[in-house]
Amino acid sequence: MNALLYASVVMIWGTTWIAISLQQQSGIAANVAVFWRFFISAMILFVFVILSRKLQKLNRTDHLFCLLQGLCVFGLNFVCFYYAVQYISSGLEAVIFSMAMIFNVINAKLFFAQQVSARFYPAALLGLLGIIALFWHDVIGADLNHNTLMGIGLCVLGTYGFSLGNMISTRHQKQGLDIFTTNAYGMLYGAILMAVISGFKQDSFFPSMQLSAITALLYLAVFGSVIGFTAYFYLIGRIGAGKAAYSTLLFPLVALVISTIWEGYQWHINAMIGVILILCGNAIFFIKSPQASVLTRSKQA
Repeated sequence: MNALLYASVVMIWGTTWIAISLQQQSGIAANVAVFWRFFISAMILFVFVILSRKLQKLNRTDHLFCLLQGLCVFGLNFVCFYYAVQYISSGLEAVIFSMAMIFNVINAKLFFAQQVSARFYPAALLGLLGIIALFWHDVIGADLNHNTLMGIGLCVLGTYGFSLGNMISTRHQKQGLDIFTTNAYGMLYGAILMAVISGFKQDSFFPSMQLSAITALLYLAVFGSVIGFTAYFYLIGRIGAGKAAYSTLLFPLVALVISTIWEGYQWHINAMIGVILILCGNAIFFIKSPQASVLTRSKQA
């Protein structure tokens, strides 16, 4: 089950970059794009939980945490990423977003006193080195000026917001709350925030968009949000926030495979080295040692 959830998150979120790119090409404002994405997602989730009679009653404290989750992971963080791409390349964004793994481990220890696995350090090092190797040209190609620093700052802020949202999801599950219910409320609150911001900025809620951009929006809402976030938060509950966030290192691999097929991306030696390092990091994190397997079987016996 864990492997299926992990693979689903990697494949879905590894392909959403295409949809986001199509949205950007349509000229839609970032906050409006985020509003429609999570408003549609919230409505789909509410219909599902109501029809399936799984809508859970939340108290005021739970609603407050859903509001915070909406701000952190279903709203402001995505706006940060949308604006950051105006200053830095998407490759450099991927490098910075891989910090979610480190943020999750630190925050899990800070908020829930979770112990850091000894495997984390070599796995994280290999993963980060792999991401840097994969996008080395983007890293060395970024001139360190005001715009670059602005883009990097926005990415770090968005990534940390994503990590805080992970911690809130962990809190929800520790309280025995239903993921579909908390996601529905979180996405709704995030969408409301984006609607308020769009209203103040006087952005058009109904910009003219081509069919490709509308299709991209629906893909982001249904697959990228409803399915992707539900699978990811389930994964957090099953294997922990640190291991779940390691999937962020695999998103660029999926993106590069698609880019190879559709855009003729040319593989270089540094990219191949990066892939090998990332896969080795995954192996360290998830493949059990023979000794651990023996101990597990002995406990079961």
